[in-house]
Amino acid sequence: MAANAGNTTSGARTWPQLLSLVIGAVYLLVGIVGFFVTGFDDFFGHDTNETIVGFEVNPFHNVVHILIGAAGLLLARTLAGARTYGWLLAVGYGATFLYGLFAVGQTWDFLSLNWADNWLHLVSALAGLAIALGPVRNAVPHRGTRV
Repeated sequence: MAANAGNTTSGARTWPQLLSLVIGAVYLLVGIVGFFVTGFDDFFGHDTNETIVGFEVNPFHNVVHILIGAAGLLLARTLAGARTYGWLLAVGYGATFLYGLFAVGQTWDFLSLNWADNWLHLVSALAGLAIALGPVRNAVPHRGTRV
């Protein structure tokens, strides 16, 4: 049983699982809504001036949001999966934040980022770190318990 701790889909979800689920759902929704804003033309366009609540997007950016969102929904099923999702957010969005520091306003910016995107990517990376490293009470059964 101890080897299975954190890998079961039954019972109450831990806060990393819930946070992964919420972040995944939000990114999936934003990705879908993004296509109503951008359509499918100029797939890698930069400075599209097409925004969702101030965050600039292009069709490729929408696809990335959909993939990140779907990963969150799938990986939130287990604590181990949620922790993996946390690392994906931390590394992926940390790298995207760094990319955005140099890419905003450049002709080679294939994600069509603006400064609002950059700050959101930094917050997403920090949320990923919290999911990956945050403590979970009672994640592992007591050692003295016989199964």
